[in-house]
Amino acid sequence: MPSHAPTSGETARAAWMRILALSAWGDLEACAKDYTDTAHDVLRPPETGLVMLRGRMGASGAAFNLGEATVTRCAVRLGDGTEGHAYVMGRSAAHAKLAAICDALLQRDAQRLSETIIAPLAAKLDAEQAEASTKAAATKVDFFTMVRGDD
Repeated sequence: MPSHAPTSGETARAAWMRILALSAWGDLEACAKDYTDTAHDVLRPPETGLVMLRGRMGASGAAFNLGEATVTRCAVRLGDGTEGHAYVMGRSAAHAKLAAICDALLQRDAQRLSETIIAPLAAKLDAEQAEASTKAAATKVDFFTMVRGDD
């Protein structure tokens, strides 16, 4: 089961930004409810646009344009000058703004906020992944070939 902890080539900031983006809005709002009123300036208000998704045949073939996805981005600056950025799938301006605020706050106090915001969100994402894997495993079919014994 994949964990939402940083991989060897991933920085802690990239890991928490991924968790903030992947988390459901309700989960993020519940974990970060104490920080929604944090004083900040909006550098880039939440704006929605499209990104091109790329794919590869068989994971190693030539890249091709698979389609487009809706993404919302936001950037904020806290009173001390710390900037936070966020990109989230979908059209949730509130999600993008709160994720950007959390990104900035985590840069200031990663230890404490990782325990109160990131750890619960990562645990929830891991539980959802485990549940999805269990449901998928239940539908697995093992095919085999029977040999009749005739030559």
